Amino acid sequence: MPALRDVVVDRPRLLLVGINPGLRSGALGHHFAGRGNPFWRLLAAARLTPVLLDYVDDWRLAEFGIALTNLCPRTTRTAAELTRAEIARGRVALARKIARWRPGVVAFVGVSLYAMYFAGRGTRGGPGAKPETICGARVFVVPNPSGLNASYPGFAHKLVWFERLRRFMNRV
Repeated sequence: MPALRDVVVDRPRLLLVGINPGLRSGALGHHFAGRGNPFWRLLAAARLTPVLLDYVDDWRLAEFGIALTNLCPRTTRTAAELTRAEIARGRVALARKIARWRPGVVAFVGVSLYAMYFAGRGTRGGPGAKPETICGARVFVVPNPSGLNASYPGFAHKLVWFERLRRFMNRV
């Protein structure tokens, strides 16, 4: 399967970071393409994008000053299939992208992803603004949009955090 292409923007106002592509995203070549995944609806409902995009239009995020990448490029059924070595390589690669792209805010899409990136640094759990910075970029965490996320089971439970991300970005 071909790797997903990053949505690249120089000095984006926001860099969204996923863990890795799921099987459907890998097969279709587009980010957050899972059936029923509300990621794109959450972005529009929170007014992070001025229009509702579909996964096939993921490249259009650049029009709105938003970049998009993954910690690990390998497509898997679940993120649990990623190896420690892949995650370690992903941390290094992501830090390089952040240094090169210089986003204002880095938003980890998933609490577990945030913990993976800052492994061993005593991270504070849960979504929201974080005290860490990466190459000068402020850090925010939104819940994983997957319907399998039992901690934030409904659209409204997730939307609260995407709206808080927008307000955070406006303050930064």
